[in-house]
Amino acid sequence: MTADTLPESDTAQRLAWAEERLAFAMEASGLVGAWDWDVAADLVHADARFCRLYGVDPALGEAGTPVATFTQAVHPDDLPHVQAAIATALEAEAPLNTEYRLRQPDGTERWVLVRGRAIRDAGGRTVRFPGIALDITDRKASEAALRESEARFRKIADTMPQVVWSTLPDGHHDYYNRRWYELTGTTPGTTDGEGWAGLFHPDDQPLAWERWRHALATGEPYEVEYRLRMADGSWRWFLGRALPVRDAQGRIERWFGTCTDIHDIRRAAEEREILSHELSHRIKNIFSVTSSLISLSARGHPEAADFAEELRGRITALGRAHEFARPHSEDSRPGLGRTTLFGFLHDLLSPYATRKEERVSIQGDDCIFDDAAATPLALLFHELATNAAKYGALSNPAGRVAITVRREDEEIVLSWQERGGPPVPGPPGREGFGTKLAMISVQGQLGGKVSRRWPPEGLELETRLSADALNRRRRARQKA
Repeated sequence: MTADTLPESDTAQRLAWAEERLAFAMEASGLVGAWDWDVAADLVHADARFCRLYGVDPALGEAGTPVATFTQAVHPDDLPHVQAAIATALEAEAPLNTEYRLRQPDGTERWVLVRGRAIRDAGGRTVRFPGIALDITDRKASEAALRESEARFRKIADTMPQVVWSTLPDGHHDYYNRRWYELTGTTPGTTDGEGWAGLFHPDDQPLAWERWRHALATGEPYEVEYRLRMADGSWRWFLGRALPVRDAQGRIERWFGTCTDIHDIRRAAEEREILSHELSHRIKNIFSVTSSLISLSARGHPEAADFAEELRGRITALGRAHEFARPHSEDSRPGLGRTTLFGFLHDLLSPYATRKEERVSIQGDDCIFDDAAATPLALLFHELATNAAKYGALSNPAGRVAITVRREDEEIVLSWQERGGPPVPGPPGREGFGTKLAMISVQGQLGGKVSRRWPPEGLELETRLSADALNRRRRARQKA
């Protein structure tokens, strides 16, 4: 049975049902209670929920009690504000809409939002003042926690030596920490939105915009180096980085970023590049002088001419490896060399190519490698190429060498295969010094395993290295 199906005569039951539904509606909306103030008689009639919130006996609220009975619960610091708001609502025909604290009997405080409106008679006098109260304590607690969190974030951000900034999901900049304004000499608000772009060096703006738009479109991290104009008009290099913050559904809520001063680091890098270039030039001169000394010494000892030529070839190979592996800027990088294994091999073995075609083919999986691996690889492939030119495939115009690089699980396999040279009778009777040196270098420095076969068609060599053998410096840093 529901209230709609009750007999009209059962007034008490229908009233109880109505009050119960009203209580449910009030709880669902956050409404605490309601009151009706007879202004002329100064009697406030209020429901039990409203009375309990103000520490008033519900019986007094039902019978009616002066408004001062309720205002006694208002926090003393808020009472003047509440009285002023009520007076304004009574006199200026403005609705009452105010928030304040109530002291509870147990000593705690609760926040309420009170809304009401004066009702006037035909003569314009206020006769009644009904209204409602909503308990907003939880909302106020959340707001206070948010303010505390924001204050803590700003305090941390303002003490950081880096620039800290944030944007809305669309990239609109709306926050910078104090460091930003100290460095740039700008005032708060002037660099919001896209105002920051005017502080970037004109030459750096296209790349910065490209990276930033890409990050906004894809949600990928943002990173770029650029020059910022300082408060004194000078330019300094900074590294800009930003990451998105996402909600539970993966939608970007904000971007948080930093600008780190890297001016001194870049200047030191430029100085190191100059020193490196000068050092490399001197090392190359040492290789040239050593080769010249060998040639001059060999003239007086014709019987050592072959040995001298082999030694000069090895020194030349080491010189090529050095030039390839030394640190380079974009301007100083050799035209033929790159930081890949294929580029290194092409450069090292270029003397064995003819004008019309390459006699040494390189194929498979290219690899990035560092200077720590360059020397042993240079010795190995120089010896292989030298021997092939003397006795193997490259001693015959029709001969060819195929180098294949492939990855197998955690290993890198380098294969050398000669074809088209003189028939191979089998393993050599003795190992030359250069071959022994190359094998020792690969096995000792790179931890590789070398296997050789001598089928009649030509030498076949296979070198197996661990996947990180070509990046030994990076591996050492990771272990450290």
